[in-house]
Amino acid sequence: MNPAPMIALVGNPNAGKSALFNALTGARQKVGNYPGVTVERKAGRMALPDGRPVELVDLPGAYSLDPSSPDECVTRDVVTGKLTGERTPSGLIIVLDAGNLDNHLRFALQLLSLGIPAVVALNMVDMAERDGLVLDAEALSRELGVPVIPTVAVRRRGLDALKDALAEAVGGAEHRAPDIAAIPTDEDAVQRRARAISKAATVSETSARRITHVIDSVVLHPVAGPIILALLMFLMFQAVFSWSEAPIGWIEDGFAALQGVVTDVLPDGFFRSFLVDGLIAGVGSVVVFLPQILVLFFFILLLEASGYMVRAAFLMDRLMASVGLSGRAFIPLLSSFACAIPGIMATRTIDDPKQRLTTILIAPLMTCSARLPVYSVIIAAFIPAQKVAPGVGLQGLVLFALYIAGILGAVLAALAFRKTIARGTGSGFLIEMPKYQMPRLSDIVIGLGQRARVFLRRAGTIIMGVTVLLWALLAFPQAPEGKSQVEYSIAGRMASGLEVLVKPIGFNHEMALSIIPAMAAREVAVAALATVYSIEADDEAETESSLVERLQGRWPLPTALAFLMWFVFAPQCLSTIAVIRRETNGWKWPTFALAYLFGLAYVAAGATYWGATALGL
Repeated sequence: MNPAPMIALVGNPNAGKSALFNALTGARQKVGNYPGVTVERKAGRMALPDGRPVELVDLPGAYSLDPSSPDECVTRDVVTGKLTGERTPSGLIIVLDAGNLDNHLRFALQLLSLGIPAVVALNMVDMAERDGLVLDAEALSRELGVPVIPTVAVRRRGLDALKDALAEAVGGAEHRAPDIAAIPTDEDAVQRRARAISKAATVSETSARRITHVIDSVVLHPVAGPIILALLMFLMFQAVFSWSEAPIGWIEDGFAALQGVVTDVLPDGFFRSFLVDGLIAGVGSVVVFLPQILVLFFFILLLEASGYMVRAAFLMDRLMASVGLSGRAFIPLLSSFACAIPGIMATRTIDDPKQRLTTILIAPLMTCSARLPVYSVIIAAFIPAQKVAPGVGLQGLVLFALYIAGILGAVLAALAFRKTIARGTGSGFLIEMPKYQMPRLSDIVIGLGQRARVFLRRAGTIIMGVTVLLWALLAFPQAPEGKSQVEYSIAGRMASGLEVLVKPIGFNHEMALSIIPAMAAREVAVAALATVYSIEADDEAETESSLVERLQGRWPLPTALAFLMWFVFAPQCLSTIAVIRRETNGWKWPTFALAYLFGLAYVAAGATYWGATALGL
């Protein structure tokens, strides 16, 4: 007796496939595993209108026949007849989400190219109509060349029509092997075809959906899209300096006044030095950059809430694939712009272990918010606050260049790793685009409040603790008259040993001293410099001046530029190294990350210093 024909239920995740499977099979289901893998196999019995029984198999949700996960591998192998121990389907039920037709049609076109008899279930049409989207199933059927049946699986609407169409599709058709060679490989062509088809099948839609399509035609354009993304980033970094200038001045004046009060009230001695040179100078030099942190996250929160950030991930997918990474790597790397720690933890969503390792190793190269105080104080001290074009400041341009340098470094490192220690090729990914929406002011304010609390808590714990320890190491032992207190101190002697190593790349004694405590947190480098120059101050006026004012004229420009390049690449964060160890289950890869990142920082800083010196800067 011949077994019942096998019908595969296939479609994108979240298309309502499982609900349709349950509606068609009821309690006649059997759950197991596919041979050799842990992916669940769900099968059920269903009778066609003519009485013929069929086996209905609910395949794992997939975005493409180019798999990027074990689930997608199973789906690909079943529909192409390549899975050992599983029959080739006699027919397909392709489930599409009516409200997300553009994205779901891409996979459908790949499936239809196999030549297997198929019926399309246009599911969740009620939700699409509720949102103002009306589709013409007959027009869609003409475009696809197969029956298209509107369904609402959870309400059992359209099931009889779906069974009738399936019975006709697989009725007298001779079974033939899938034509694997016919699967389209040009993703852009498939995407364009999906948009032609979707437009042809649309009877009416709301103005909001039409506006979304119009905006996407521009911001997702292969040429205009990346340009718009670069311009948005450029605007963001210009605003970081121009919008925060006034509030930074207010905070600096407040800390200067506080230093003046303490100096006037307390007699000269260790306690006054502890408060003025340690706590106020050190912590205050970092807290003044809170406005810049808030401006940066204002833009990030705005882009996330508007729906644009997901589109930025889509734009970056092609760049990710060109260096051997999946588009799934973009979200962890994007998170690393705030902090590498959650970014590294977010790599757990990447299925390929070598792609995940590569993403972990390059995440510290993303310019996290902890670098911003270092960049800001050096740029403000050594880069003139002048316009290079209408609305374009030189300081913002340099900050933009530093972020780009980190991104380029990550791209080149990923390319090298994917050809050597984590060999492999890249793969694309599909994501569903949210609707554009106007960000809610209350959500933005809450988000900024959370970031401010995180920054101030960090300033009041880690940064303050390290600063106090550094002050103690700078204050003892007391230098004899005529000798520099900083160089004579314990911290100064430690820095003298390191200075021998970093002097060839243009670093001086204070810079060598600042990068030691900065291993706890990058911002501590700013606090360290502020504490050093506060202890060295000769009079009260110099003590109350800002760190930017104290730095001006102390370092040559090539030295300052080398210091910036060091912080673009150096892994100055022990917490990040600890997370890499936890995520890779050992010390091998954290040690490798320390070695390659410090090596990269040393080479980049040295090349910058000697290049700038040669140019006479």
